Amino acid sequence: MAEVRKQSVLSGCWPCEILCHPFRWRFSVSLPSLQDSNAGVFYVSVVEGLALLDLGVSPYSGAIFHETPLIIYLFHFLIEYAEFVFMITDVLTAVALYLAIQDFNKVVFKKQKFLIELDKYAPDVAELIQTPMEMHYIPLKVALFYLLNPYTVMSCVAKSTCAINNTVIAFFILATIKGSAFLSAVFLALATYQSLYPLTLFAPALLYLLQRQFIPIKLKSKSFWLYTMQYTALYLCSLVVVICLSFFLLNSWDFIPSVYGFILSVPDLTPNIGLFWYFFAEMFEHFSLFFICVFQINVFFYTIPLAIKLKEHPVFFMFVQIAIISIFKSYPTVGDIALYMAFLPVWSHLYRFLRNIFILSCVLVVCSLLFPVLWHLWIYAGSANSNFYYAITLTFNIGQILLISDYFYAFLRREYYLTHGLHLTRQDGTEAMLVLK
Repeated sequence: MAEVRKQSVLSGCWPCEILCHPFRWRFSVSLPSLQDSNAGVFYVSVVEGLALLDLGVSPYSGAIFHETPLIIYLFHFLIEYAEFVFMITDVLTAVALYLAIQDFNKVVFKKQKFLIELDKYAPDVAELIQTPMEMHYIPLKVALFYLLNPYTVMSCVAKSTCAINNTVIAFFILATIKGSAFLSAVFLALATYQSLYPLTLFAPALLYLLQRQFIPIKLKSKSFWLYTMQYTALYLCSLVVVICLSFFLLNSWDFIPSVYGFILSVPDLTPNIGLFWYFFAEMFEHFSLFFICVFQINVFFYTIPLAIKLKEHPVFFMFVQIAIISIFKSYPTVGDIALYMAFLPVWSHLYRFLRNIFILSCVLVVCSLLFPVLWHLWIYAGSANSNFYYAITLTFNIGQILLISDYFYAFLRREYYLTHGLHLTRQDGTEAMLVLK
């Protein structure tokens, strides 16, 4: 049965993306606003970088190419098969997510069984316990949620290199859930090398691996610090190796300011679905450095408090952190959104606790439809301006923030009910209401 489901995942992707291939040019023209208006992840910049490389000129000598050296050398050999590269990466991402969630469900089921045997759950929460039947099709749903997501299809059709980043992150998640510290550190180093922000996934990966090794998460524990240092060393050594390999390929360090400086300093203010471009386009130059620091800190700021609150639930922590990256990174794409949305079926048991899921879903759908409309009115018809487009961008990102907040609240609420019971009462016997503070 597992093999049949894997084959169905593979067969479900190809028709969808191959059928969209003839419309690639049309997508690139009509939906630049929704996809990759920024130079950091657009395949056109890779082609231009390759042209410069073939002429013996450094691809980082201008302000066009901002991808990593490994990407340009990958496409140097696969430029004739670029469309298949992006389709294959999406399939690999789906397969990696399928296998990762399959293993994660086994761990969740064993943990539930263990806690039930120890009477850690309240007696009236049987309806909150996940059953094997409910968990059986979750891996398949995750894979299909990724493959059939319109955001994934648009990203593939537009040939966004974000698909490669998603594949690396998916294999990092798979290696982490499998318990392989070495492969987890290697893939995390590759993800960090590609787009910098996956650095924040170090904390949930470490917490999960510590749990797999039954090492207590206590600051006074020697085993905790020993394992942390080992994983950190593996991660840093992998990152140094990849960066040195990039230097030997180009015989230059020019890629560091062109790739990572570009991500951090946000010089390209081309409109996209992110929060940075409009804000810094309207700002006085002497204030920009301070606010760039404030905006960039957003991605990293939530890692420590989330690590403290969710130290017993590192996979949910990882999901939240991936969502935060996709919202607050300097050059987001719809491919980033597709990755964290693929995890929504994993938390299907939280639906009864979600408060605004219908309204937020409508907001995201309507904003997605309005992006190309307002882009056309602004750029082509001239009957609108950047304020209209940024208003939709702001609404779209607020919708994502509220969606993740809703899932976070629902997760904490369910965990509280599991230990305290569904029917809460005050000391005087009256019914109590759970309030998140």
